[in-house]
Amino acid sequence: MISADRKDAASQTASGRKRAADLLARAERSELQAVWDALPQKPAAHPVRGPETGLVMVRGRIGGGGAPFNLGEVTVTRATVRLDSGSVGHAQALGTDREKARLAAIFDALWQEEATQDFVEQALLLPIAGRIAATERRKADETAATRVDFFTMVRGDN
Repeated sequence: MISADRKDAASQTASGRKRAADLLARAERSELQAVWDALPQKPAAHPVRGPETGLVMVRGRIGGGGAPFNLGEVTVTRATVRLDSGSVGHAQALGTDREKARLAAIFDALWQEEATQDFVEQALLLPIAGRIAATERRKADETAATRVDFFTMVRGDN
């Protein structure tokens, strides 16, 4: 039977990897390329699958909680690579940029290795998270600037 500590560690690793995969999918190709160029020792990455481009059906909900419906298809590119160390990285990204998907898969594999996980976090994932947060703050500020407050004035007892 698996101990509670092992389950917690596995859960934290899974949630950390999910966060890393999300940030890598939202990365700009230029961000990935800049960190790849800055990498002191570039690992050999062997393609396992792809990069390949295809379509994925996107589902939506009216009002966020209604019945799901098929909204339409989006183009997605995915890649899987294996490093010489044996780590396997996967990546998916919207669009048709195959090099972006390949680089994201390499960084996913590097994130899984103890020796390079901190480098990937500091050099790549934290700046991406910062860029995304800044963009969301800017959009929220722009939206707040257009907010209109309606109020009612009472004209008397009638």
